[in-house]
Amino acid sequence: MRMAMIGLGKMGGNMVRRLRRAGIEVVGFDRDAKTVGALAEETGMIAAASVIDAVAKLEAPPAPKIVWLMLPSGAATEDQLRELVSKLATGDIVVDGGNSNYRDGQRRGAMLAEQGIGFMDAGTSGGVWGLENGYCLMVGATPEVAEVVEPILKALAPAPDRGWAHVGPVGAGHYSKMIHNGIEYGMMQALAEGLDLLKGKQEFNFDLAQVTELWRHSSVVRSWLLDLTAEGLKNDQELADIAPFVSDSGEGRWTVIDAIEQGIPAPVLTMALQMRFASQDKKGYSYRLLSLMRNAFGGHAMKKAGENK
Repeated sequence: MRMAMIGLGKMGGNMVRRLRRAGIEVVGFDRDAKTVGALAEETGMIAAASVIDAVAKLEAPPAPKIVWLMLPSGAATEDQLRELVSKLATGDIVVDGGNSNYRDGQRRGAMLAEQGIGFMDAGTSGGVWGLENGYCLMVGATPEVAEVVEPILKALAPAPDRGWAHVGPVGAGHYSKMIHNGIEYGMMQALAEGLDLLKGKQEFNFDLAQVTELWRHSSVVRSWLLDLTAEGLKNDQELADIAPFVSDSGEGRWTVIDAIEQGIPAPVLTMALQMRFASQDKKGYSYRLLSLMRNAFGGHAMKKAGENK
Protein backbone atom coordinates (compact mmCIF):
# COMPACT_ATOMS: atom_id res chain seq x y z
CA MET A 1 0.00 0.00 0.00
CA ARG A 2 1.24 3.48 -0.83
CA MET A 3 0.01 6.89 0.36
CA ALA A 4 1.21 10.48 0.51
CA MET A 5 1.83 12.49 3.68
CA ILE A 6 1.81 16.27 3.27
CA GLY A 7 3.32 18.03 6.28
CA LEU A 8 6.23 16.36 8.07
CA GLY A 9 6.35 18.25 11.35
CA LYS A 10 6.42 16.57 14.76
CA MET A 11 3.15 14.72 14.19
CA GLY A 12 3.41 14.10 10.45
CA GLY A 13 7.03 13.00 10.62
CA ASN A 14 6.40 10.50 13.40
CA MET A 15 3.35 9.18 11.61
CA VAL A 16 5.54 8.47 8.60
CA ARG A 17 7.96 6.59 10.85
CA ARG A 18 5.17 4.47 12.28
CA LEU A 19 3.68 3.77 8.86
CA ARG A 20 7.04 2.72 7.49
CA ARG A 21 7.54 0.34 10.42
CA ALA A 22 4.26 -1.27 9.37
CA GLY A 23 5.52 -1.70 5.82
CA ILE A 24 3.33 0.95 4.22
CA GLU A 25 5.02 2.94 1.47
CA VAL A 26 4.83 6.68 2.03
CA VAL A 27 5.53 9.54 -0.34
CA GLY A 28 6.32 12.58 1.79
CA PHE A 29 6.45 16.31 1.20
CA ASP A 30 7.15 19.29 3.43
CA ARG A 31 8.12 22.87 2.66
CA ASP A 32 11.39 22.20 4.49
CA ALA A 33 13.45 20.24 1.96
CA LYS A 34 15.99 19.25 4.64
CA THR A 35 13.24 17.59 6.67
CA VAL A 36 12.09 15.66 3.62
CA GLY A 37 15.60 14.47 2.81
CA ALA A 38 16.43 13.45 6.38
CA LEU A 39 13.19 11.52 6.84
CA ALA A 40 13.60 9.78 3.49
CA GLU A 41 17.11 8.68 4.45
CA GLU A 42 16.00 7.53 7.90
CA THR A 43 12.83 5.63 6.98
CA GLY A 44 12.96 4.84 3.28
CA MET A 45 10.13 7.30 2.65
CA ILE A 46 9.85 8.35 -0.98
CA ALA A 47 10.81 12.03 -1.11
CA ALA A 48 8.69 14.46 -3.10
CA ALA A 49 9.76 17.89 -4.29
CA SER A 50 6.22 19.30 -4.24
CA VAL A 51 2.63 18.30 -3.57
CA ILE A 52 2.15 17.72 -7.29
CA ASP A 53 5.23 15.50 -7.32
CA ALA A 54 3.90 13.58 -4.31
CA VAL A 55 0.59 12.86 -6.07
CA ALA A 56 2.43 11.83 -9.23
CA LYS A 57 4.48 9.28 -7.27
CA LEU A 58 1.42 7.48 -5.91
CA GLU A 59 0.29 4.26 -7.47
CA ALA A 60 -1.67 4.51 -10.70
CA PRO A 61 -5.30 3.33 -10.91
CA PRO A 62 -7.11 1.09 -10.16
CA ALA A 63 -5.71 1.68 -6.66
CA PRO A 64 -7.09 4.98 -5.33
CA LYS A 65 -4.61 7.68 -4.41
CA ILE A 66 -4.65 8.52 -0.69
CA VAL A 67 -3.29 11.91 0.40
CA TRP A 68 -3.06 12.57 4.15
CA LEU A 69 -2.70 16.20 5.24
CA MET A 70 -0.99 17.03 8.56
CA LEU A 71 -1.11 20.80 8.27
CA PRO A 72 -2.18 23.70 10.50
CA SER A 73 -5.92 24.27 10.53
CA GLY A 74 -7.36 27.12 8.53
CA ALA A 75 -5.83 28.62 5.42
CA ALA A 76 -2.93 26.17 5.11
CA THR A 77 -5.26 23.16 4.92
CA GLU A 78 -7.87 24.98 2.83
CA ASP A 79 -5.36 26.14 0.21
CA GLN A 80 -3.79 22.71 -0.03
CA LEU A 81 -7.14 21.00 -0.51
CA ARG A 82 -8.07 23.33 -3.32
CA GLU A 83 -4.75 22.70 -5.03
CA LEU A 84 -5.25 18.94 -4.73
CA VAL A 85 -8.69 18.88 -6.33
CA SER A 86 -7.34 19.34 -9.85
CA LYS A 87 -4.63 16.70 -9.33
CA LEU A 88 -6.86 13.89 -8.08
CA ALA A 89 -9.40 11.71 -9.85
CA THR A 90 -12.70 10.08 -9.04
CA GLY A 91 -12.28 7.56 -6.25
CA ASP A 92 -9.16 9.16 -4.79
CA ILE A 93 -9.19 10.11 -1.09
CA VAL A 94 -8.00 13.06 0.99
CA VAL A 95 -7.56 12.70 4.76
CA ASP A 96 -7.35 15.78 6.99
CA GLY A 97 -5.51 14.73 10.14
CA GLY A 98 -5.00 18.24 11.53
CA ASN A 99 -7.08 20.05 14.14
CA SER A 100 -9.60 21.51 11.72
CA ASN A 101 -13.03 22.75 12.74
CA TYR A 102 -15.59 20.03 12.08
CA ARG A 103 -17.75 22.45 10.10
CA ASP A 104 -14.83 23.07 7.74
CA GLY A 105 -14.55 19.31 7.36
CA GLN A 106 -18.21 18.98 6.44
CA ARG A 107 -17.90 21.75 3.87
CA ARG A 108 -14.69 20.35 2.42
CA GLY A 109 -16.14 16.86 2.25
CA ALA A 110 -19.12 18.15 0.29
CA MET A 111 -16.83 20.12 -2.05
CA LEU A 112 -14.68 17.07 -2.78
CA ALA A 113 -17.72 14.81 -3.16
CA GLU A 114 -18.89 16.99 -6.04
CA GLN A 115 -15.65 15.99 -7.80
CA GLY A 116 -16.08 12.32 -6.90
CA ILE A 117 -13.20 12.51 -4.40
CA GLY A 118 -13.53 10.86 -1.00
CA PHE A 119 -12.79 12.72 2.22
CA MET A 120 -12.00 11.68 5.77
CA ASP A 121 -11.62 13.95 8.79
CA ALA A 122 -9.30 12.26 11.27
CA GLY A 123 -9.17 13.54 14.82
CA THR A 124 -5.66 12.59 15.91
CA SER A 125 -4.49 12.36 19.52
CA GLY A 126 -1.22 11.10 20.95
CA GLY A 127 1.16 14.00 20.49
CA VAL A 128 4.89 13.38 20.42
CA TRP A 129 4.34 9.99 22.10
CA GLY A 130 2.35 8.66 19.17
CA LEU A 131 5.37 7.14 17.47
CA GLU A 132 5.98 4.65 20.26
CA ASN A 133 2.50 4.34 21.75
CA GLY A 134 0.37 4.72 18.66
CA TYR A 135 -2.20 7.39 17.85
CA CYS A 136 -5.80 7.54 18.96
CA LEU A 137 -7.76 8.12 15.77
CA MET A 138 -11.42 9.11 15.58
CA VAL A 139 -12.45 9.39 11.95
CA GLY A 140 -15.44 10.63 10.03
CA ALA A 141 -16.13 9.35 6.51
CA THR A 142 -18.45 7.29 4.37
CA PRO A 143 -18.20 3.52 4.98
CA GLU A 144 -16.55 3.12 1.58
CA VAL A 145 -13.78 5.63 2.32
CA ALA A 146 -13.24 4.24 5.82
CA GLU A 147 -12.78 0.74 4.41
CA VAL A 148 -10.06 1.89 2.00
CA VAL A 149 -8.14 3.85 4.65
CA GLU A 150 -8.53 1.18 7.36
CA PRO A 151 -5.07 -0.44 6.90
CA ILE A 152 -3.45 2.96 7.47
CA LEU A 153 -5.53 3.57 10.59
CA LYS A 154 -4.59 0.16 11.97
CA ALA A 155 -0.89 0.88 11.41
CA LEU A 156 -1.06 4.24 13.17
CA ALA A 157 -3.19 3.08 16.10
CA PRO A 158 -1.80 1.43 19.27
CA ALA A 159 -2.97 -1.93 17.87
CA PRO A 160 -5.02 -3.04 14.86
CA ASP A 161 -8.02 -3.79 17.07
CA ARG A 162 -8.05 -0.74 19.33
CA GLY A 163 -7.30 2.97 19.49
CA TRP A 164 -9.07 3.82 16.24
CA ALA A 165 -12.71 3.98 15.20
CA HIS A 166 -14.93 5.11 12.37
CA VAL A 167 -17.17 7.24 14.59
CA GLY A 168 -19.60 8.63 12.00
CA PRO A 169 -20.00 10.60 8.78
CA VAL A 170 -17.71 13.39 7.61
CA GLY A 171 -17.34 15.91 10.42
CA ALA A 172 -17.76 13.37 13.23
CA GLY A 173 -14.03 12.75 13.49
CA HIS A 174 -13.04 16.32 14.14
CA TYR A 175 -16.12 16.96 16.29
CA SER A 176 -15.22 14.10 18.64
CA LYS A 177 -11.60 15.33 18.75
CA MET A 178 -12.86 18.83 19.55
CA ILE A 179 -14.82 17.53 22.54
CA HIS A 180 -11.84 15.37 23.52
CA ASN A 181 -9.67 18.49 23.68
CA GLY A 182 -12.29 20.38 25.66
CA ILE A 183 -12.30 17.59 28.25
CA GLU A 184 -8.50 17.67 28.21
CA TYR A 185 -8.59 21.37 29.15
CA GLY A 186 -10.80 20.59 32.15
CA MET A 187 -8.67 17.68 33.36
CA MET A 188 -5.48 19.71 33.10
CA GLN A 189 -7.03 22.64 34.96
CA ALA A 190 -8.26 20.39 37.78
CA LEU A 191 -4.84 18.81 38.25
CA ALA A 192 -3.11 22.19 38.16
CA GLU A 193 -5.46 23.73 40.74
CA GLY A 194 -5.26 20.75 43.07
CA LEU A 195 -1.48 20.66 43.03
CA ASP A 196 -1.36 24.42 43.53
CA LEU A 197 -3.43 23.95 46.70
CA LEU A 198 -1.07 21.25 47.93
CA LYS A 199 1.95 23.44 47.28
CA GLY A 200 0.32 26.33 49.09
CA LYS A 201 -0.30 24.29 52.28
CA GLN A 202 3.14 25.09 53.64
CA GLU A 203 2.52 23.61 57.10
CA PHE A 204 2.56 20.13 55.54
CA ASN A 205 5.49 20.78 53.20
CA PHE A 206 4.16 18.37 50.60
CA ASP A 207 6.56 16.73 48.17
CA LEU A 208 4.53 17.09 44.98
CA ALA A 209 6.67 14.56 43.15
CA GLN A 210 5.87 12.03 45.87
CA VAL A 211 2.14 12.78 45.91
CA THR A 212 1.68 12.67 42.14
CA GLU A 213 3.67 9.43 41.94
CA LEU A 214 1.48 8.03 44.71
CA TRP A 215 -1.71 8.99 42.87
CA ARG A 216 -0.54 7.18 39.74
CA HIS A 217 -1.12 3.82 41.42
CA SER A 218 -4.70 2.61 41.96
CA SER A 219 -6.14 6.07 42.69
CA VAL A 220 -9.34 7.29 41.06
CA VAL A 221 -7.52 10.22 39.41
CA ARG A 222 -4.76 8.16 37.78
CA SER A 223 -4.33 9.08 34.13
CA TRP A 224 -1.74 9.69 31.42
CA LEU A 225 -1.87 13.41 32.21
CA LEU A 226 -1.00 12.57 35.81
CA ASP A 227 1.82 10.30 34.60
CA LEU A 228 3.32 13.15 32.59
CA THR A 229 2.88 15.60 35.47
CA ALA A 230 4.53 13.26 37.96
CA GLU A 231 7.47 12.75 35.62
CA GLY A 232 7.90 16.48 35.15
CA LEU A 233 7.83 17.19 38.89
CA LYS A 234 10.56 14.67 39.67
CA ASN A 235 13.28 17.10 38.68
CA ASP A 236 11.66 20.48 39.34
CA GLN A 237 8.78 21.38 41.63
CA GLU A 238 9.23 25.17 41.60
CA LEU A 239 8.92 25.55 37.80
CA ALA A 240 10.53 28.97 38.08
CA ASP A 241 11.89 28.81 34.53
CA ILE A 242 8.46 28.25 33.00
CA ALA A 243 6.43 31.32 32.07
CA PRO A 244 2.86 31.31 33.47
CA PHE A 245 1.38 31.47 29.97
CA VAL A 246 -0.88 28.75 28.57
CA SER A 247 -1.92 28.95 24.93
CA ASP A 248 -5.15 27.55 23.54
CA SER A 249 -5.17 25.71 20.22
CA GLY A 250 -8.69 26.73 19.24
CA GLU A 251 -10.51 23.46 19.87
CA GLY A 252 -11.30 24.45 23.45
CA ARG A 253 -12.99 27.59 22.13
CA TRP A 254 -14.98 25.61 19.57
CA THR A 255 -16.12 23.19 22.29
CA VAL A 256 -17.46 26.01 24.46
CA ILE A 257 -19.15 27.69 21.47
CA ASP A 258 -20.85 24.42 20.58
CA ALA A 259 -22.04 23.99 24.18
CA ILE A 260 -23.66 27.43 23.97
CA GLU A 261 -25.26 26.63 20.61
CA GLN A 262 -26.67 23.37 21.96
CA GLY A 263 -27.78 24.97 25.21
CA ILE A 264 -25.88 22.32 27.17
CA PRO A 265 -24.15 23.53 30.35
CA ALA A 266 -20.41 22.91 30.32
CA PRO A 267 -19.10 25.05 33.20
CA VAL A 268 -15.90 23.07 33.83
CA LEU A 269 -14.80 23.14 30.19
CA THR A 270 -15.74 26.82 29.89
CA MET A 271 -13.86 27.85 33.03
CA ALA A 272 -10.78 25.88 31.98
CA LEU A 273 -10.73 27.82 28.72
CA GLN A 274 -11.23 31.12 30.53
CA MET A 275 -8.30 30.35 32.84
CA ARG A 276 -6.08 29.95 29.78
CA PHE A 277 -7.22 33.35 28.61
CA ALA A 278 -6.37 34.76 32.04
CA SER A 279 -2.81 33.42 31.77
CA GLN A 280 -2.42 35.21 28.44
CA ASP A 281 -3.49 38.61 29.75
CA LYS A 282 -0.21 40.54 29.80
CA LYS A 283 -1.88 43.83 30.63
CA GLY A 284 -4.03 42.43 33.44
CA TYR A 285 -6.45 45.29 32.89
CA SER A 286 -9.46 43.59 34.46
CA TYR A 287 -7.45 42.91 37.63
CA ARG A 288 -6.38 46.55 37.74
CA LEU A 289 -10.05 47.53 37.52
CA LEU A 290 -10.92 45.17 40.38
CA SER A 291 -8.27 46.82 42.54
CA LEU A 292 -9.66 50.25 41.61
CA MET A 293 -13.20 49.22 42.58
CA ARG A 294 -12.12 47.77 45.94
CA ASN A 295 -10.31 51.00 46.73
CA ALA A 296 -13.30 53.10 45.67
CA PHE A 297 -15.92 51.38 47.80
CA GLY A 298 -13.85 50.09 50.69
CA GLY A 299 -10.70 52.12 50.80
CA HIS A 300 -8.60 49.01 50.28
CA ALA A 301 -4.97 49.70 49.47
CA MET A 302 -3.90 49.52 45.84
CA LYS A 303 -0.42 48.28 45.01
CA LYS A 304 1.49 50.27 42.44
CA ALA A 305 2.92 48.61 39.34
CA GLY A 306 6.21 46.93 40.16
CA GLU A 307 5.48 46.49 43.87
CA ASN A 308 5.80 43.03 45.35
CA LYS A 309 2.55 41.16 45.91
